[in-house]
Amino acid sequence: MVVEHSEIGPKRYRESFGRCFEDFEVGAVYEHRPGRTISEADNTWFTLLTMNQHPLHFDAAYAAKSEFGRPVVNSALTLAIVTGMSVSDISQKAVANLGWDKIRLTAPVFAGDTVYAESEVLSMRESKSRPNHGVVTVRTTGRKADGTAFMTFERTVLVPKRGHSVDDIA
Repeated sequence: MVVEHSEIGPKRYRESFGRCFEDFEVGAVYEHRPGRTISEADNTWFTLLTMNQHPLHFDAAYAAKSEFGRPVVNSALTLAIVTGMSVSDISQKAVANLGWDKIRLTAPVFAGDTVYAESEVLSMRESKSRPNHGVVTVRTTGRKADGTAFMTFERTVLVPKRGHSVDDIA
């Protein structure tokens, strides 16, 4: 995570998180911290909030009969958490998320699992329509504390060049 402190007055500083286009490097891997332990309440509330009625997420008796033997955390919740963990490094300064691609769910996540994330920069190019911006694509991997990868996805963001972020203007 890139953190900058700009002097905005005598002995007064403003912190700014995130990366501008020039701060990315193809092939670099950014480990996102802190991790997040997912609770049963997280899973229940998210499942109710999103109206996902699959009993595998909130009915322990039903889930006990499944191959998992217990409720599985809603995969949309894990996608949201892993994406959120990457924001301060990848998209804190972004103008827009341009898309998520190739979302793969490779292992179940259960209440009590602690998850971490890391993102590898796959590509970057200057924006064709916005000369003060660039387009960055990363592959983000969600891992459990034991190292098991449970999710991967690619995300593309529109990021300002240095001197053109909202932080630079504010």
